[in-house]
Amino acid sequence: MAFDEAIALDQPWTDFRGGRHARMIGRPVGFHAMRGIAAHTNGFQTARAFHLLQMLLGCIEVPGGMRFRPPYPRPMSAHPVPHFRARPGQPLDGPHLGFPRGPADLALTEDGHPARIDEAFSWDAPFAAHGLMQRVIANAHAGRPYRIDTLFLYMANMAWNSSMNPAEVARMLTDTDPDGSYRIPHIILSDAYASETVAYADLVLPDTTYLERHDAISLLDRPASRADQAVDAIRWPITAPDRDVRPFQSVLIDLGHRLGLPGFAEADGSATYADYADYLVRHQRRPGIGPLAGWRGDGSAQGRGAPNPDQLARYIEAGGVFSAEVPPEAAFFKPWNRAWQDWAVGMGFQDRPQPYLFTIWSEPLRRFQLAALGHGPYQPPDEMRPRLLAAMDPLPEWTPPDSDAQAAEFPLHALTQRPAAMYHSWGSMNGWLRQILGRNVLFVPTVEWERLGFQDGDWARLTSTAGWIESPVARMSALNPGTVWTWNAIGKRKGAWALDDDAPEARVGFLLNHLMHDLLPDSHEGGGRRANADPVTGQAAWFDLRVRLDRIGPRLQVRPAFAPIRLTVRGRR
Repeated sequence: MAFDEAIALDQPWTDFRGGRHARMIGRPVGFHAMRGIAAHTNGFQTARAFHLLQMLLGCIEVPGGMRFRPPYPRPMSAHPVPHFRARPGQPLDGPHLGFPRGPADLALTEDGHPARIDEAFSWDAPFAAHGLMQRVIANAHAGRPYRIDTLFLYMANMAWNSSMNPAEVARMLTDTDPDGSYRIPHIILSDAYASETVAYADLVLPDTTYLERHDAISLLDRPASRADQAVDAIRWPITAPDRDVRPFQSVLIDLGHRLGLPGFAEADGSATYADYADYLVRHQRRPGIGPLAGWRGDGSAQGRGAPNPDQLARYIEAGGVFSAEVPPEAAFFKPWNRAWQDWAVGMGFQDRPQPYLFTIWSEPLRRFQLAALGHGPYQPPDEMRPRLLAAMDPLPEWTPPDSDAQAAEFPLHALTQRPAAMYHSWGSMNGWLRQILGRNVLFVPTVEWERLGFQDGDWARLTSTAGWIESPVARMSALNPGTVWTWNAIGKRKGAWALDDDAPEARVGFLLNHLMHDLLPDSHEGGGRRANADPVTGQAAWFDLRVRLDRIGPRLQVRPAFAPIRLTVRGRR
């Protein structure tokens, strides 16, 4: 069908070479692949294989196919490489995240070891564009690549549902050296609730809820755009806090001023911004480009324009959302469409036209393969050469995830994901949410339910290479036969979140995280133990978990059951 049928729109357009086309012609082929396909040890090449198929079918940025959402598309050349060289009292030499073009762009010390504490942009994860948050605590505990004085955490509940093997992570947060001092001396955390991780913090910066502060869903970050519209948005306070809390973004701006950081403190020592709302309006990434694209300048400009003191008021008048329609002539073929390139420049997405062609062969990946073969001045450790040769294939080559080696003993896949209300901790403990999200069950496919003789009210033991859990179960017919799953973040540790020890979240709520290793076993390819993650991007392999399921009959308490957490407040400032 992809080649026998076409979708044609009577919309003329001009390509970047100046060629004029009378119609926009596309193919009736759609793909739906969520980011979960990347959460495997083979995730990057799996995603590339999908995109390669889209390229070959000609169903990217065409009528009927997958479309980019503004401010994208952008060529790789438009993105920075990662920067990591720091000097005391000086800003970092560039953005800390980026896209390496080859081994020369890795964040390595002079002796070739990872320079970053999360090991991102090292030989272990060369294209870790989002960093490797899951490795920070373990590396801080191990002093790898260096010992730290203070661990500063925000938003993620790393002592519980945001970590693989959370019991071990919690142990690391309180582990001591032989002299009795903590391996991680100081921990600072910002959170709106008394999450499991709050109890491990030396200093807590109480955050507001999303109802009590300004936020931006910015075109500079992860916007709410549609293929035909550039969209950004704000949240604004609808109620004043009734307790001693401050929006964390405003706290960071205040800290930047107190530390005298460039961009946050004026020459006379005064603060550049009063708070985060002031920052949203007056900050400029470059002249005329700020966090918010709507109502700039005198209020009539969009995308580019001087800061407008009334900008937030205009957003509120519009319900918090700004949108700009993509011109019809620019709606499709964006990487090659002259009208799109001109519109993107006008909106400030880019400063000049940047058309580009899709590449089936990935030259950056090939450069890492060549390094593994001994070519070039930047060389990986010998034990990592086989892994790099296999992982950095410049053409997508699908291989089974590492966990498939466990299939005989652990035949089922186990998945977990957060419900939308608990994607992050804010807002998740509302009274009405607890009524509908106060407990979770392990959903079991019909074939396994019947094979094991489950009855309503039964519980199950789920076992992996890392351990076991016991939890309530429920039958689910609309489920792949070889998969079990449950919600993440509903189960709480006793004593956390200001809940009673007998609260359902602590008594019958549970996590699959206890079944996950954060490290893979020694690899036959060499290189020793490595992160349970994709070897190209470092994306944690959350969906590689394999388990064995056994029926155990009714129970009253999930296991493992941990001792209650008691939050001790030693002082307030």
